[in-house]
Amino acid sequence: MRTRATELFGIEYPIFAFSHCRDVVAAVSRAGGMGVLGALYFSPEELELELKWIDEHVGGKPYGVDVVMPAKYEGADLGDAEEMLGKLQGMIPAEHRKFLDDLLEEHGVEPSTETAHRALLGWTDQTARPQVEVALRHPIALLASALGPPPADVVAEAHEKGVKVAGLASNARHARKQTDVGVDIIVAQGTEAGGHTGDVSTMVLIPEVVDAVGDETIVLAAGGIGRGRQMAAGLALGADGVWTGSIWLTVEEADTPERAMPKLLAATSRDTVRSRAWTGKPARFLKTAWTEAWESEDSPGTLPMPMQFMLIADALPRIARSGDGELVTFPVGQIVGSMNQVKSTSQVVYDLIEEYVESMDRLNAMTED
Repeated sequence: MRTRATELFGIEYPIFAFSHCRDVVAAVSRAGGMGVLGALYFSPEELELELKWIDEHVGGKPYGVDVVMPAKYEGADLGDAEEMLGKLQGMIPAEHRKFLDDLLEEHGVEPSTETAHRALLGWTDQTARPQVEVALRHPIALLASALGPPPADVVAEAHEKGVKVAGLASNARHARKQTDVGVDIIVAQGTEAGGHTGDVSTMVLIPEVVDAVGDETIVLAAGGIGRGRQMAAGLALGADGVWTGSIWLTVEEADTPERAMPKLLAATSRDTVRSRAWTGKPARFLKTAWTEAWESEDSPGTLPMPMQFMLIADALPRIARSGDGELVTFPVGQIVGSMNQVKSTSQVVYDLIEEYVESMDRLNAMTED
């Protein structure tokens, strides 16, 4: 295939694959697309090890790194990361802590005396910048910003190192803000997507963003894309490639939690919900007892980013290990309804391309004399 995205990065297929799993990232790049590692859950030291491993296993193919540098979040003016963490912890209301403790007890999740050491992760500018520094020490081809426009100095630094920059946008106004700071690629992400997402559908969003940013900026279609037919639709709407995420959660190489995998395989496209119950910002997750509890009348409501995640950070691994399993959830898009079989990463790539070709042949046949 030849699009501006494939020519820019020298890849065979315009398929970009977001994953927190290094094995998936490397496998997609080796198969002809571009894997993009989500850096959020890694400390700078861990990220260094992950990227070193990818360097050694990607076969010389290009790959990217995705960071979270939100433009707005609680505590942005509270000092460095350590100082911010302490102050924000003191701002979490007692009623929220009690609600969480009661919810965990109700579902048989064992108590813990351990302190969450990753309560902030990369949810802030202060904690994401060290991840960017690590990423730019490696031969990455793309640096993506997942939540708001990246700071202009980060864009400039990436460009100085020959690294292209992508920004995710959920509406045309956000896309223009991304181009204002100099990003090279807009990932136009419809509401069908997993994780943080807006409320405009992919079918409506893609042409709006393409028209808003003009011909000079490459647009990737995202949100509910996991089949070749959807890939063809994204390109027909004006995109130069597709950004995928959810479909890599159920591949053989994925490190998806053991208790989440069967839920993903069994879910339908109606089994997801946009909820603030994980990060404090709207994100699409599997609909479970966890999301329902935080939306219930008994809930004290969710806290703003990053305080909501700080509140629940210690509970998440405990939920994954114990309890009745009803609280186990995972960020995933509406394409989950098509994710009902475990395949290898390379097979998923090939299936995407095969169905894309079939779709294009079908459309071309309609216009033949």
